[in-house]
Amino acid sequence: MPWLDWISLFVRWFHVVAGVAWIGASFYFIWLDNNLRTPPKWKQDKGIKGDLWAIHGGGFYEVAKYAYGPEKMPETLHWFKWEAYTTWLSGFALLIIVYYFGASAYLIDPSVNAMSPTTAISLGLGLIFGGLALYEFACRSPLAKYPLAFGIGLVALVCIVSYLSTQWFSGRGAYIHVGALIGTIMAGNVFFNIMPNQRKMVAAVANKKDIDPNWGASAKLR
Repeated sequence: MPWLDWISLFVRWFHVVAGVAWIGASFYFIWLDNNLRTPPKWKQDKGIKGDLWAIHGGGFYEVAKYAYGPEKMPETLHWFKWEAYTTWLSGFALLIIVYYFGASAYLIDPSVNAMSPTTAISLGLGLIFGGLALYEFACRSPLAKYPLAFGIGLVALVCIVSYLSTQWFSGRGAYIHVGALIGTIMAGNVFFNIMPNQRKMVAAVANKKDIDPNWGASAKLR
């Protein structure tokens, strides 16, 4: 169907551009955190934890990070969430268009495992959302207090999903589901933890209440 090919092409490039924006923004903020310097005393008195100066695009930029929050909520506050959401939504749409609508051609390999499209799609969704559920459970469990053990467990989860997917699907179908699980976990971090904690921080500043440091620490852990 030519119209489906055009939709697939549009969604594919939209997904690529959204992913570049998401990962680029993430790397930029990691760079910011790693390059913050101790500010002068007058900035510290205002609650600023670190600052830096940069030059780009013909201008100077001054960036300041507050330890908890500003004294007054600014009128315009930029949120970084749609980079993650549009990447995941476009990626999942692409998964449906290519691998679920075309399950017989792209997802199922009879020489690996002969199954119906319905069974293959159900197994694929189970891997993605079942893996997400296990990850969220681990994040909310005492295991999250032990980074090394948590990291080993996460690698083990990806290895198990990789093994199962190669036993069920075609080569392309297998590893697109591994990637989909990793992308879903990343977007889930934003949706289930980072954004709710940021909303709590904004509400606390707006209502002149104390900010719980665990909100920021939990978001940074993700």
